[in-house]
Amino acid sequence: MTTTAGTAPPHPVRPARRAIGALGEMAAAVLVAAVVAAAGLVAFSVVDWPAFNSSNVTRALTTVGQVATLALLAVSVWLLRAGRAPLVAKVASWVGVSGFVTVTLGMPLAATKLYLHGVSVDQEFRTEFLTRLTDTARLDDMTYVDLPSFYPAGWFWIGGRLANLLGMDGWEMFKPYAIGSLAVAAAVALVLWSKLIRGDLAVVATAATTAITVAFASPEAYSAVLVVLLPPVLVLAWGGLHRVGPTRGGGWGAVVGTGLFLGLAATFYTLYLGYAAFAVTLMALIAAGVAVRANGIRAARDPLLRLVAIAVIAGLIALIVWAPFLLALRTHTLAGSGTATHYLPESGSTLPLPMFDASLVGLLCLLGTVWLVGRAWSSRRAQSLGIGVIAVYLWSLLSMAFTAAGSTLLSFRLEPVLLVLLGAAGVFGFVDVTRWILLASSDNPRIKATAVAVGALGAVAFSQSIPHHLAPEITTAYTDTDGDGVRADQRPAGAAAYYAQVDDEILAQRPGPRSGTVVLTADTGFLSFYPYFGFQGLTSHYANPLAQFDERAAAIARWAESDSPDALIAAMDEAPWRAPDVFVFRSADDAYTLRLAADVYPNDPNVKRYTVEFPKALFDDPRFTATEVGPFTVVTRH
Repeated sequence: MTTTAGTAPPHPVRPARRAIGALGEMAAAVLVAAVVAAAGLVAFSVVDWPAFNSSNVTRALTTVGQVATLALLAVSVWLLRAGRAPLVAKVASWVGVSGFVTVTLGMPLAATKLYLHGVSVDQEFRTEFLTRLTDTARLDDMTYVDLPSFYPAGWFWIGGRLANLLGMDGWEMFKPYAIGSLAVAAAVALVLWSKLIRGDLAVVATAATTAITVAFASPEAYSAVLVVLLPPVLVLAWGGLHRVGPTRGGGWGAVVGTGLFLGLAATFYTLYLGYAAFAVTLMALIAAGVAVRANGIRAARDPLLRLVAIAVIAGLIALIVWAPFLLALRTHTLAGSGTATHYLPESGSTLPLPMFDASLVGLLCLLGTVWLVGRAWSSRRAQSLGIGVIAVYLWSLLSMAFTAAGSTLLSFRLEPVLLVLLGAAGVFGFVDVTRWILLASSDNPRIKATAVAVGALGAVAFSQSIPHHLAPEITTAYTDTDGDGVRADQRPAGAAAYYAQVDDEILAQRPGPRSGTVVLTADTGFLSFYPYFGFQGLTSHYANPLAQFDERAAAIARWAESDSPDALIAAMDEAPWRAPDVFVFRSADDAYTLRLAADVYPNDPNVKRYTVEFPKALFDDPRFTATEVGPFTVVTRH
């Protein structure tokens, strides 16, 4: 090996050491964040707080906690800029960012056991999934017996195993796990940022993107943990794919890191896997184009080879949760309609332009947009974040175009991604603008103090607005009835208060593990609290495409038209699926009713509710036992 005089040869172990050091630091940050979240949530739970929707006490205490955690982050920034106590600064930043997540979500929800949005609509099936994977370590479908999970089980499996280890019910674990996992993800994002940019700037960028994530993505916790990681991952990916100058042959650590993130996304959330893979592929194509222009056609091989390596790493990790479903495709048929992509709200029919919103986030996004355009040719950070933003808009246009083919790409769910990318760019833009002003003013200390004050006040102003922004979701957590049959706002509980008695009745008739019983009910919230398998899901959009949702709905309607108990039993036994062992009905005059759902996309709303009535005479037979439980009738087949 030849080297330039006076220059030591590159040390082959250094990249590996850096990678190991980064992983070790991430592990330490995970531990600190987990302890902070657990300690905070336990502390919040020991006090009898008033409900958020009927008192401003928890809102006020949330603001106090936010200011305290932001102050801790400010101290860590000061220490890092001054070069003092770097270890203390790091730990303080981890505590600060994880504490911010914990207090911003945990304090408003302190008087309820439910997470944002309670167990309503989407949160119902997410809670059901966590309940399923608390009951079993197998990757079973959340609803349907004898089917592997279609939705990526990674986040839910980890939470389910933690709940099982701690002896908690899945529904009760949902809130602390959602908050804790987001706190951990924010701390990991901070470590990743610190390996890519200056330490003090990493803290500021992480604080901003974490606050935006909590405000706009936290109701869907299992995707929010990916949202907060996306900006530094895109910077990392661009560093691995676009190599220039003397470092052209390096960057394989970044390639591996990008592959690991895409693999994580594949196990957590399919849509964000698709977007992230799309953005990384766009990066690789741009890098290949730049390389070809500079060095000829052969130069395209390197970025494309790196893209293949990323795909292989991600694919191998994805198989951890996707293998059972892919293997099941050999013997099952996918549903032809009623899939999760059959949804087009108004926000999905236009391009999101948050930089023109009259808000603090809008102002930050506008500054970020200006910075991305202005620094596109001089900053690799701006290039990577800019490609991520372009990918969001391309994905949105593709999603709108897909409507002509009868489907969408659910682009409206990428709005939090766009906000964190532009928010991160806005932070860098604010720093650059401040630097330019300071240079123009000969480093006037008053200008510097003014910039710091504006930034700090803006952070406090946005942070304290987050509970207000999340008020509908927080309110639902207080007005929904939880698994203990309690409404946290102390109002009379809903029909879910009788679920425990329904469970007792089923266990009395069918002793043994709940997972050994299939229940047909329109009150699918029951399955969110108790790990019975269901015969039919809430809607086709959340149903496993192997479950033949439409065919099952048609079979239920035919069963209701049976003219005798014998005919009903024969029809159930002839069905291609395991028949229900238990029905949980509502009662109406001479009939038992089920309120079911049908996909009516492209309409918005995309779901039509309809009622199926079973004549009570169909169950007037020794082979059935019918028991009234509050508003429900539990019919057990013997």
